Parts: sequence; C-alpha cells; structure tokens
Amino acid sequence: MKLLRYFKYLVLFVLALGIVTLSLANRGPMTLQLLPEDLAAFVGYNRTVELPVFLVILIGVAVGLLIGFIWEWLREYRHRAEAARARAEAKRLESQLSREKRPAKREGEDVLALLDEKSAGQPAR
Repeated sequence: MKLLRYFKYLVLFVLALGIVTLSLANRGPMTLQLLPEDLAAFVGYNRTVELPVFLVILIGVAVGLLIGFIWEWLREYRHRAEAARARAEAKRLESQLSREKRPAKREGEDVLALLDEKSAGQPAR
C-alpha cells in the first residue's frame, strides 16, 4: 500500500516538473483576440489580451477538462436515474418483505387487528 502512495507522489512530481518546464520554456507573450479583426471592426468591439503562452496552454487544458466533465455528467444522467429507481424499488420490496415476515396473528387477535387498522385509516386485509 505504501508503494502505491510513493508511486502517486512520483507521478505528481513528474507532472509538476513537466508543467514547470513547459511554463519556463513558453514565457513569451501572446496576444489573444476575442473576434477576428474584420468582424471586430464591423461589430465595433475589439478586445485583446496579452498572456504568456504557457498560461494559454494551461487554460485551454483546464477548459477542455471542464467541458469533458460536464459532458460526461450529462451523459451519465440516464444511469444515475435508473440507479435511483432501482434503489427505490429495492426499498419498497424490503418494506413489503418485512411486512410479510411478521408473525401470524392468533385467532382472537384478528378482530383487534381489524379495529386497529380501521382506526389508523389503513384498509383492512
């Protein structure tokens, strides 16, 4: 078990080292525009941002991961709904089974049970 923990730390260290190396190698500025120049001139909105290249790469990866997580969450909705229905059905069957496993009533208790059910507003069996 400790070996897996050390392996996880090694993988995280290599990943962090790769990100730092990527960041140091791509520190140069990059100009980003929201719209192409012709369309920005037509619309009258020309917004540009200057960021380091590594930041553009990391933001792109983060946005891609976020889109992937949301897409997968939406795709798995059907499975989660089916699991919820199955849990509700299992709970209903367990309660029905527990009612069926109750000990049988003796001969004289039938009348009292009927009166109790009637006063509780439940239909008599």
